[in-house]
Order: sequence, then C-alpha cells, then structure tokens
Amino acid sequence: MLDLDHDAPLTVGFDLDLTLADTRAGIAAVYAALAAETGVPIDTGLVVRRIGPPLEDELAHWFPPAEVPAMAARYRAIYADIAIPATVLMPGAVAALDAVRARGGRVVVVSGKNQADTERTVAYLGLGVDAVVGGLFGAGKGVALREHGAGAYVGDHTGDVDAARAAAAMAVGVATGPFDAAALTAYGADVVLPDLGAFPEWMASFATTV
Repeated sequence: MLDLDHDAPLTVGFDLDLTLADTRAGIAAVYAALAAETGVPIDTGLVVRRIGPPLEDELAHWFPPAEVPAMAARYRAIYADIAIPATVLMPGAVAALDAVRARGGRVVVVSGKNQADTERTVAYLGLGVDAVVGGLFGAGKGVALREHGAGAYVGDHTGDVDAARAAAAMAVGVATGPFDAAALTAYGADVVLPDLGAFPEWMASFATTV
C-alpha cells in the first residue's frame, strides 16, 4: 500500500542513467579507456547493456577483486572529461520534468552514479531539479526518496522498483534501459511507460491522486 501524504507537496523522483540521461556512449568510452590503459579486453557493448548497478559490480566482471577499488578510482577520475561531454538527454526528459513543475511539484534525482558525477551530469544537461542524490542503488535509494517525500519514483531498472517500494512510493518503470516493459511489469512496477514521452499524460492522472 502506498504511503502518500496528501498534505505534502507533490514530489517525483527520477533515476538518471537511461531514464533522464543517455550515458551509454560516455560510459562505453570510459571503459574503452580503461581497457587501453590496462590491456584488459572489455566488451563495452555488454557493459552498457548492464548499466544500473554499482560501478564496482561491473568492474568485478573484468578485474580481479583486489584491483577493483583502484579501477573504480581511475574510472571516476576520468569520467568527467570523457563521459559527460558524450551524454545526451533521453527523449522526453525535459517534458517529463516540466509536467511535474506544471503541477507545482518538486523533482529529485536519485542515482547510483557517484554524487559528484551525478551533479555534473545534471548540470551539463541543464536539468532544473530541486535535489540531487548520488551513490545509491536499489532499496538504498528509498532512504533519499523518503527524506524528500517522493510520491513516485521513475526508473528503467528493476532496482528502481525496489527503490520505490522501499520509499512506499509509486513505482513507475520506463522501458528505456536493460529491462523491457514485460520484465518491469513482472517485477512489480505499478505502471510501465514505453519511454518518458508518455510521462506527462500519466503525470496528469497521478497528480489528481496526491
């Protein structure tokens, strides 16, 4: 059962990668740079198909456990210069945020990407949001969503459904990442949209319930 406070201002949380921001080319370029530096062959296509979980989880597919912390530090050191300039908005991202704003709502970005690069990405894309929280994944995002009073959380990953559940928020899946609409529905998303282009219409109906 959703725990919606009808006296609180409307707040909607959004995931970043493959929800608001298309980071695939940038992330692939960073992994390509790591491969060139280390000589470790990395399938960047496979990497981008798995975007979502923590960085260290992905690095563990390519490097021995003892090397993962150093590789994560190197990844973060080069991310801003390589990946952010290659990042673009996902279709419908601006209109989705505008749909929340049009109803007097607040927008919170909660991402698995580290705090600094989450902030940099949001700023680079010119996304006007009220709060940015990075470094959280899955149910761990629920803490931030609860703190900001989010009534809904929008994301492309099954981990984002876990996030919404942990915050007692509406889980809104968008089939623009590694999971298609059927997978997101089967996992338990309350509503699944093909992409953010469908979000404003859904927002209009959701806003009447909070």
